[in-house]
Order: sequence, then structure tokens, then C-alpha cells
Amino acid sequence: MSEFFGSVWWLLVTLGLLVTFHEFGHFWVARRCGVKVLRFSVGFGKPVWSRFGRDGVEYAIGAIPLGGYVKFLDAREAENPESAAHEPGEYNAAPVGKRMLIAVAGPVFNIVFTVFAFWAMFVVGRPDFQPVIGAPQGLAAAAGLQDGDRILSVDGDRVDSWSAAMLDVAQSAMLRRDATLQVATANGQTQTRTLALSQLPQGVADNDKTFDAIGLSLQPPPAIVGVLSAGGAAEKAGLHTGDRISAINGKPVASFADLVKIVPDQAKRDPRLHLTVQRGADTLGFDLTAERQATGGAERWLIGIGAADSHDALERYNPLRAVPAALRETWKTTSATLGMIGAMLTGAASTKNLSSVISIAQVANASAHMGLAWFLSFLAVISLSLGILNLLPIPLLDGGHLLYYAIEWVKGSPLSERTLIAGQYVGMAALAALMSLAFYNDILRLIAG
Repeated sequence: MSEFFGSVWWLLVTLGLLVTFHEFGHFWVARRCGVKVLRFSVGFGKPVWSRFGRDGVEYAIGAIPLGGYVKFLDAREAENPESAAHEPGEYNAAPVGKRMLIAVAGPVFNIVFTVFAFWAMFVVGRPDFQPVIGAPQGLAAAAGLQDGDRILSVDGDRVDSWSAAMLDVAQSAMLRRDATLQVATANGQTQTRTLALSQLPQGVADNDKTFDAIGLSLQPPPAIVGVLSAGGAAEKAGLHTGDRISAINGKPVASFADLVKIVPDQAKRDPRLHLTVQRGADTLGFDLTAERQATGGAERWLIGIGAADSHDALERYNPLRAVPAALRETWKTTSATLGMIGAMLTGAASTKNLSSVISIAQVANASAHMGLAWFLSFLAVISLSLGILNLLPIPLLDGGHLLYYAIEWVKGSPLSERTLIAGQYVGMAALAALMSLAFYNDILRLIAG
């Protein structure tokens, strides 16, 4: 339940920030174009809070926190259209070029926010993992990749972290395009491997199944004691944080994942365990008794230790160097997002990749718990997605307004009221279909999950 409320809270924080920044773009540019603003609202529906500023604008928070809007003085929506049409600052009286600037300002501000968020992320420093491969399977094994290989570049794009490497691989996988990986082997040799992503099964649609088929996984961290439970078996036996467990009952332990498997397997036979531990240059032995815990009908055997923080890479720059890094990250994420949209439109990628606010809430909660830098990275990606989505030429979105104004510019006169109303219905239907599909995908993930 705490995860549910955490997801709701971080979703509200995310939407509140990004929607406010998006709408402020429309608001700021409109004021500078001489258009009168009547209301600035974060959220739709009946306001749960509102007040009038000294500038005469009503600032409000709507009951439905899934968007926002800026209401201009518009004769078409006024009680007395004839009178409103002659008031200074009426929206439709502004030249079409200024109206286009107002429409594009929201998405542009989202992109500006993206650059800023990535910049802040790099200044804070995002903890990550070195791009070192664990035991490869599937296409990765067929490509000749080995356990312990470190990925240096993907298709010529240098990578310094596991997340960066997987993003590049995911882009190629989405397009069913082979990827060239340059790797440093465990013995220090540099080799080139071709990941045959064009051979991914056509039935593979969602990200989890895609990466299962690719067979790339991060090399698991060693079994180093990071946390000792007070009064637990390991603490009583004399283990210290920083100890590396190399064997249990003589069975080799190469990683913390091995430890999690071997402890219950051995404890079922006999809860008395013998641990071989590396402490500095010394090899020590410890005897302890695993503790049985039964919860919800499931049996767990615990020895009272937790994993150490295994992050071994840190993407951090000084404020000056963070600027080009943020621009590169923004461009890279933009390419990935546009590539995904294009691939879905052409059928090269499945529409199962569409996600709704359910997934956004879950990822928001997870990234917030991973630290400030990861949450900033999440905000940057969502802000960019919001900006790109709003530029699509769909009525009701900013891109639809831009399309209308472009036609007006060429035509020399506004579109008819009938055409505008028809466009509104088309836009509503398109957005409803997209949202329904996204919710359907997320509900299926929850059921399967």
C-alpha cells in the first residue's frame, strides 16, 4: 500500500512540475505577444483553489491533475463575442505568427526543462554501473560476447555506463537493426562483436521479452556484506560489513545472486552453515545458523545480511562541462523517442510500448527512491516526451493548433468554425484511442506482473 501512495505522490509531483512549466511557456509568450490571459490552471475541472493576482490573472489548481491550460481572452468563448472581439489583447486579433509562437512555447519550454534537468543530473552525479556483461545468453552468446566483457561503444557511440549502453541497444532492437559492439575482454583485448538484432523474433514485443531474447545482463555484484541485521545470525557469528563471502559449505559464491540461491538450498538440508569469507588479505571461516522465516505460506532462510551498494560508475561533471553533456543527452533521448514513434507508426515496433500514467507513476516512485539524480533523469525524459507529444499534428494538442495556423497563414484566412469543430472531435477520438490503448497495456502488465 505504501508503494501505491508513493506512486501517486510522485506522479503528482511529476505532473505538477512539468505541466506548470509547459503552461508557463504559453503564458509567458502570450503576455509578451500582447495577448490577455484570463486564467492559468494546473489541472482540469472545477478549481479546488484559485486566486487573482495583481496582474488580473486567475491562478488555479484544478481537481483533475492530468494536465493544465491557459485561458486567453477569446471572442469565440465570450458571453458577448462582439464586445470581446474589440477588447485589447483578444487572442484571435493577434497576428497568426504570434499565435504560432504561443502554441509552440509550451513544448519548447518542456525541451528547455529537459536540458536543465539533465544538466542538474550531471552536476549532482548519477550513480550507475560499469557496462560489464554477465553470463550472456541468446543473441549475445551467439555474437561471441563473454562473461566479463566491458562494452566500450555501441554503433560507434561511446558508453560509460550500463544504462547508456542498454539505451543504445534498445534503440537498435526497436528497429530490428544489427548493433556493433566494441568490447574490452577480461584479459584486456579490444574486440568487435555484432549483435544480430535483426534476428529478434517477430513475436517479441515488450521490453522485458526483448532483452530476454537479446540475452544481455549486467554482471552481478560480488557477495560483499553491505548491511548487517542487528542480532542476526551473521552479526552474532562475527561478520563485518565489507566482508566478501566466497563459499558456503564449500560451494563457491561468485555473486550476491549466488548467495541468495545457495543459502536457502543449503539451509533446507541443515540450517548450520559454514561461510568462507575474504577480509582484506585474510581468508576466514565462520559458522552460523540460518533463521527460518515463514510469511504468507512462503518459507525464507535468512542469515541477516544485505548487499552493499554496488554502483561502480558515476556520471558527474562540473557545471560548465555538464552543459554539452546535457545537450548530448537531450539529443540522444530525442532521437530515441522519435525513433520509437516512427517505428510504431510503420509497424516496426509494437504499440505495447505505449504506457499510461500508471507506468509513469510506478517509474516516478522507483526513480525517486533511487536518488535525486535518477529522479531528475526521469523528469527530463517525461518532459521531453510531453513536449514531443504536444507537437504531434493532432487537434486539441499544440501541434494541431500549429497545423491550423500554418493553413491559415497559407490560405490567408482562418479555417471555418465547422472545420475546427470537426477537428476537435477527430482529436478527441485520437487521444481517447491512444489513452485507452496505453491504459490497456499497463493493466495487462499489472495482471501479468
